[in-house]
Amino acid sequence: MFAVQLIPGAISEILASVTDTGTLTLADRYGLMAAILDESLEDEDRNSLNRLLRSVIKGRVKIVNELSAVG
Repeated sequence: MFAVQLIPGAISEILASVTDTGTLTLADRYGLMAAILDESLEDEDRNSLNRLLRSVIKGRVKIVNELSAVG
């Protein structure tokens, strides 16, 4: 089994990127996967993650298959 480690500050960076672009990239989704698998995730980060996922479900954030929103 592989250990997945979240890069410190990754949730904040993903939220800032999604807020700026309105899209969730492939790299963002891998970051979110690491966050979900991180059992030591702080409550604030977990709440931010949940808000972001609700935004995707409600259609406010578009999922794209690009690696990065920078182009």
